[in-house]
Amino acid sequence: MDIVLWGILPYVMVVVIVGGSLWRYRYDQFGWTTRSSQLYESRLLRIGSPMFHFGLIFVVVGHVVGLLIPKEWTTAVGVSQEFYHFNALLVGSIAGFSTLAGLAILIYRRRRTGPVFMATTKNDKGMYIVLVASIVLGIWTTLASTFAADAHAYNYRETVSPWFRSLFILQPDIDSMAAAPTEFHLHTLVGMALFMLWPFTRLVHAFTAPFHYLFRPYIVYRSTDKRSSPGSKARSRGWQPVGTRDNKGPRR
Repeated sequence: MDIVLWGILPYVMVVVIVGGSLWRYRYDQFGWTTRSSQLYESRLLRIGSPMFHFGLIFVVVGHVVGLLIPKEWTTAVGVSQEFYHFNALLVGSIAGFSTLAGLAILIYRRRRTGPVFMATTKNDKGMYIVLVASIVLGIWTTLASTFAADAHAYNYRETVSPWFRSLFILQPDIDSMAAAPTEFHLHTLVGMALFMLWPFTRLVHAFTAPFHYLFRPYIVYRSTDKRSSPGSKARSRGWQPVGTRDNKGPRR
């Protein structure tokens, strides 16, 4: 079972993500969207959406640091294990609870606003269940690894992180992951389930986030108002006819 869960399932997840995303882009480009519902309700959206998205960004950054950067590297630059756990608890808890609170507001808004609820698909409902479970389990693992009686036994950087990095070289360290506590197993399995659902839900829009908006030039608007103040030159029209015929005479 350990071989299936920690040696085979991660690569199945990658195949589903890549294949599902390519299929979705090929056959459902018009559905590749968040299906924005801001038109129906904006007050709760303005509160819940920033909390969820900014919290999720910090959650992702925390996972990248914890899983990809070896413990030896942070120790070499003077970051002690105690200091690392303190920051993981502080930043991870704030990010996790912010993400969970924002998601709760968005789900409440979706359930209480008629047109928004009618636009909710079965895939969306399943995605919300898995997403909430993943966030709750993530908060649980953060608290468990910090307040455990024997913190060393729950140091995921010595079990889960080596396994995660070993996946990239196609040599999964199954024994390290199998030695992790049950809550980390559950969090990892639910996380993989979420990623396998990703291409088939509204979450797919994250792959095409409009980051170029941050670097695009300002949009320039030119007035086409014909009125002009006394003494000023008359403004030209916003467009001019193109061709060989003028406004009054025959073709030149």
